[in-house]
Amino acid sequence: MDLQLMRDSLPLLLGGALVTLELFAITMVLATLLAFPLAIARVQKAWWLRWPVELFAQVFRGTPLLVQIFIVYYGLSQLEFVRESWAWAYLRKPYWCAVVTFTLNTAAYTVHILRGAIQAVPRGEIEAGQAFGLSSRALYQSIILPRAVLLALPSYGNEVIKTVKRTSLASAITISDLTGVANTLVARTFAPYEIFVAAALIYLGFAFAANHLIRLLEHRMSRHMRAAEAKHPVGDAMPT
Repeated sequence: MDLQLMRDSLPLLLGGALVTLELFAITMVLATLLAFPLAIARVQKAWWLRWPVELFAQVFRGTPLLVQIFIVYYGLSQLEFVRESWAWAYLRKPYWCAVVTFTLNTAAYTVHILRGAIQAVPRGEIEAGQAFGLSSRALYQSIILPRAVLLALPSYGNEVIKTVKRTSLASAITISDLTGVANTLVARTFAPYEIFVAAALIYLGFAFAANHLIRLLEHRMSRHMRAAEAKHPVGDAMPT
């Protein structure tokens, strides 16, 4: 293994890593903001709210992400109404096509994570809020969503790590992200092993950092529950 080549390639790879990190951050923010209202709609009884969300989730979870990227990047440009709309200023660029595709794909998975978490909120907590006369909106804001977020964090953490790795597909539409830069360096140096090992280590660092941040968030959000359990352990007898 040529360690000197890996060191020499590091500045260019880190430049591509910044693009990867930017794509990841924008994707996670937009996908999470989109997933919350969709997840709430998904758990409603009205079919006209549930079915469109389920169809959206099935389409983006059931088709390859690479195909989705190609459809957005190459396919939308074939539609005249898209080319004549305000969105064309963004969709004509591969960067924003990748952002749109990653956002929709990640949101489709996050919707099901949040849906399961919302449905797992203990019924007693919801009934307690209803007993206090909270409206449906207040119930979601004060009880259901905070509890659901805590329940969803472990699965959401896995989705965050998967999104870090999914961004590597951006190189398929000429974006110079970490994988794109690595491919360019391999074409120049004919040393795929060293270059891709270096790129993999950077991806591993991103995944480790993301996992650590999710664990810190989970620990912080569950402090009040641990405090309550410390005051009233499960095995303690109920006061009379």
